[in-house]
Amino acid sequence: MDKRIPNLTEAVAGIPDGATVMIGGFGGSGAPIELIHALIDRYLATGSPGNLTVINNNAGNGHVGIAAMIEQGMVRKMVCSFPRSADPRVFTDRYLAGEIELELVPQGTLAERIRAGGAGIPAFYTPTSYGTDLAKGKSEAEFDGRKYVQERWLKADFALIKAELGDHYGNLTYRMAARNFSPLMAMAAAQTIVQVTKAVAPGGIDPEHVVTPGIFVDGIIEVADPAQEEELNRANAAHPKVQA
Repeated sequence: MDKRIPNLTEAVAGIPDGATVMIGGFGGSGAPIELIHALIDRYLATGSPGNLTVINNNAGNGHVGIAAMIEQGMVRKMVCSFPRSADPRVFTDRYLAGEIELELVPQGTLAERIRAGGAGIPAFYTPTSYGTDLAKGKSEAEFDGRKYVQERWLKADFALIKAELGDHYGNLTYRMAARNFSPLMAMAAAQTIVQVTKAVAPGGIDPEHVVTPGIFVDGIIEVADPAQEEELNRANAAHPKVQA
């Protein structure tokens, strides 16, 4: 099945109000900036989608990417490990004003919750967060003399991720650290949309190099010269405005 999508507008057209969206990236590494900005453009044009729950490692930087989604009022809740990063002013202002919810999850637990969602494991136990506020209200158990906290899987309606190569069937490779959360998110979402730096014909990726098999991907779009979040922030860029 050819999974190529002709343009960014069509790529994000199916995301509804109230959806839970996983967005790949570790800071700017692997962040699908063009897909995020296409989603913002759709919201500005139509008022939808809003009331989103976004799952990512952090809560955005500057005025681009996830931070721009929050700035436009699209996000109801963030599930992340690092709400305070290099320039978290947008999230911080919204959170202090009571305009956005936060579910804080330790980074390793976040990755494992997403992996569990993709693997069909509804819950698991971890010692991380035991005895802290993050463990309040959660089931606990003792194994081999050590206390553990039960964590639930994380799943999503959509995943927006960035890959290096993608063939027409959706098989993917990633560039170095840009791999981070994306393979896990592709498995844990009902629908996965991917921007790839280069789309290749079937057979263009050595099967031994495939990281995410196409069975976990619903659509790919080629973005040949993707923006990098850190470079945008150094230029004081903002979306949808050109200048912050």
